[in-house]
Amino acid sequence: MPPTDTTPAVPAPEDDVPGVPLAKGAADPLPHGEAPGIRFEKVVKRFGGNVVLRELDFTVAPGERVTLIGPSGSGKTTILRLLMTLERVDGGIIRVGERPLSHMERGGRLVPANERHLHEMRKQIGMVFQQFNLFPNMNVLRNLTEGPVHVLGLSRDEAVERARGLLDMVGLADKIEAHPSQLSGGQQQRVAIARALAMRPKVLLLDEVTSALDPELVVGVQDLLRDIARQSDLTLLCVTHEMRFARDISDRVLMFDQGQIVEEGPPDQIFGEPRERRTRDFLQAVLAS
Repeated sequence: MPPTDTTPAVPAPEDDVPGVPLAKGAADPLPHGEAPGIRFEKVVKRFGGNVVLRELDFTVAPGERVTLIGPSGSGKTTILRLLMTLERVDGGIIRVGERPLSHMERGGRLVPANERHLHEMRKQIGMVFQQFNLFPNMNVLRNLTEGPVHVLGLSRDEAVERARGLLDMVGLADKIEAHPSQLSGGQQQRVAIARALAMRPKVLLLDEVTSALDPELVVGVQDLLRDIARQSDLTLLCVTHEMRFARDISDRVLMFDQGQIVEEGPPDQIFGEPRERRTRDFLQAVLAS
């Protein structure tokens, strides 16, 4: 059923609007290599008596860019937190590639994953948070090198070289010695993006990454993420209330409500001709705000 005439359409991205070219050093700083897919199989998540995800089934193909939209409290961020193993599932199984994330194989059957299994699986996944989450006592360089050295086992020299390439890419090569408190919100979010990429993830999760920024800083961060998506083969899962950004960055958009997928499809269909009344009502409310 086509939307009513009163449903605001999200404008399509303009092809002649240039993005932010990513600086290239001697080596491409972006992660490359075969990216895994993601699969949720009948996943249940509860917080007390509140069921946030209700036997959720959905799949993200290897290298696909998928955006989750929907009202606050619909379960979108919970999905990212489950993938980062910041929360545990209460039912069902999550798989990254062919391996279970939430469980592990033991004696021919699946059992809840132990910390060692979660640690190994977590290396494939990077996340950029809404509130940056930089280490305030460390300068920018150390924020980017601590993980690769202590988690991935890189030498300090290798980690520094990787960090310099990424900071050059995000336009902050001159901030390498600065501390987070000396940076603007937009600069802190660029450092957070570079830090996530320093771990060479195969899956990148974005959680409302521009919602804490002043309006004039949003476009630059969004342009950077668009170019990262286009120039890498990362599997990308994004949660955002920025509908134009969702339309521009996504191969597929999933509309969530009350822990369930209400509708899914390519951006042009979801934002131009949504089939479900709940999707139309949500888009009208968001675009009118």
